[in-house]
Amino acid sequence: MNKLLISNVRLVNEGEIRDVDVFVEGDRIARIDSSIRVPEGARVIDGGGKYLLPGMIDDQVHFREPGLTHKGDLATESAAAAAGGITSFMDMPNVNPLTTTRQALADKYRIAANRCTGNYGFYLGATNSNIEEIKALQVGEACGIKAFMGASTGDMLVDDPDTLDKLFEHAPVIVVTHCEDSPTIWANEDAAKEKFGEEVPFTEHPKIRSAEACYASSSMAIDLARRHDSLLHVLHLTTEKEMALFSSAHRSEKRITAEVCVHHLWFDESRYEQLGAKIKCNPAIKRAEDRKALIKALNDGRIDIVATDHAPHTAEEKEGTYFKAPAGLPLVQHALLTLFDLVAAGQISLELLVDRACHASADLFGVQERGYVREGWFADLVIVDPATPYCVTAENVLYKCGWSPFEGHEFSASIDTTIVNGKVVYRDGSLTGVIPGRSLEFSRAR
Repeated sequence: MNKLLISNVRLVNEGEIRDVDVFVEGDRIARIDSSIRVPEGARVIDGGGKYLLPGMIDDQVHFREPGLTHKGDLATESAAAAAGGITSFMDMPNVNPLTTTRQALADKYRIAANRCTGNYGFYLGATNSNIEEIKALQVGEACGIKAFMGASTGDMLVDDPDTLDKLFEHAPVIVVTHCEDSPTIWANEDAAKEKFGEEVPFTEHPKIRSAEACYASSSMAIDLARRHDSLLHVLHLTTEKEMALFSSAHRSEKRITAEVCVHHLWFDESRYEQLGAKIKCNPAIKRAEDRKALIKALNDGRIDIVATDHAPHTAEEKEGTYFKAPAGLPLVQHALLTLFDLVAAGQISLELLVDRACHASADLFGVQERGYVREGWFADLVIVDPATPYCVTAENVLYKCGWSPFEGHEFSASIDTTIVNGKVVYRDGSLTGVIPGRSLEFSRAR
């Protein structure tokens, strides 16, 4: 049986930081103590006083498989995620074919088997015409139901009022939403074309995908959830205005919760001049005031989860003009390091980082025996070195698309080791090639 002793680490877990050793036997954490003698036959990793965290659980990624694998795939992107300390992920349904039937969902789990470095779960996508598939969904078959209440994804746009009402009435599991109001966006696009023609500058993106467009849609989603007492999780919030819609109560007391993504905590609209299409995403990166409001809401409890919305496109695709360049950016390899930079800057605490990036997704989606460092639970762990900086270069980017919006930035910390199901998958700057990822188990029902 696999035996691993992680010694001399500072465990950050459940609101505490303490010096411990952790013994892993098989795929589970067998013991946590202040000092553990080396068990016979165990491999030892001396943490050297570095931080030990539960692996990050990313509740929103687009790994592009099936059908869009020139951008990324489950193998490449889960490996990049593991190199960034993300040990579990939940992948979105806007692939080809769309994951909008239970059969397509089962097919996606079959495709993922034995190919993912991290643990995986998949969403069932809502459309204007698949309410019967949603009604038939069983708890545990999907991490949740994804509804695109905005004009981002073509055939997956859910904009029929009757369909939305039925979705929130009948969803057997949590509904997660992309909230932007399509008519508002279309009107803003027409205004931009009238002013600039086809050469709309990327600086217009937060005006086209405006705060008003976000608020109109997110407030409607919240009204629907309240009307039907359904579980709702609003993804990738971007505006100061929307923060008033959410409660600062602990997530255990809420049925409506909120997520923020790392790029909206990091970038603001001043970066469009330099990065252009590289930071074009939906919803848009907006004002510095919005970024500050998101950080404040993260600290006061109105935002429950930090995720990535990792969405790779090739460099060639991103070279298009405003209306041709697709929205989305690759993030999983550097998300945890981004949060550590926010800790270093005094904007969030380390305990809060772990709560929102590791614990919260496990709680809100009912992920079984993951997301915490506890005896008997799965050994999904990451060691972070806060004293060794990490500079992002084109050479060390692991995404299939081959680029990152962080290229040239030196993070204050680095990922030392990532462990999934008790197996070391990343160590000393390199992937080990071990592929131990498993299907996540979800238990949270409506």
